[in-house]
Amino acid sequence: MRRTWRKAKPKEEKKFYINRQIRVPEVFLIGDGGEQIGVTETEKAIQMAKDLDLDLVEVNPRGKPPVAKIMNFGQFKYEQEKKAHKQSVQQKKVETKGIRLSVRISVHDFDFRLNQAKKFLDKENKLKLEIILKGREKAHPEKAAEVLNKFVSKLEEDDSLSITREQDLTRQGGRYSIILINKK
Repeated sequence: MRRTWRKAKPKEEKKFYINRQIRVPEVFLIGDGGEQIGVTETEKAIQMAKDLDLDLVEVNPRGKPPVAKIMNFGQFKYEQEKKAHKQSVQQKKVETKGIRLSVRISVHDFDFRLNQAKKFLDKENKLKLEIILKGREKAHPEKAAEVLNKFVSKLEEDDSLSITREQDLTRQGGRYSIILINKK
């Protein structure tokens, strides 16, 4: 059976109905100062907002009756965008860096990759260590586990890093991998 894959839909931002877009006969009205006025006819609430040169904005459409507030919609929208931008700036993106080792790795290569791993972990990136076994190496999978565990133990000896395993040693066919993170 053939499967069709569809692109994930982007998250819809919350839509606010204002003034004449509000189609319900009654709303629970909140004034421009935040005071609760109570259940009011929509037309009357829109007129009250116009008298104050403000907008009537439906804040909670699921309420019984829906909750509407008298406010300056342009300023409200600006503050919402500002808050969303601030959150996206504060969000930290963690990259996963990969280092591939070999069962027959030389001492110099081992040390070089160890230094690279320390740099990645200092920059607070995740680190994925992997070994891919080829040919006759598959007959001795314990060697791969031994090399990976030796590499991790060398990293753990460094006092400036506090290494934790996000994903322990896993085997998928001839591929062994570990994911490490630096917890400060």
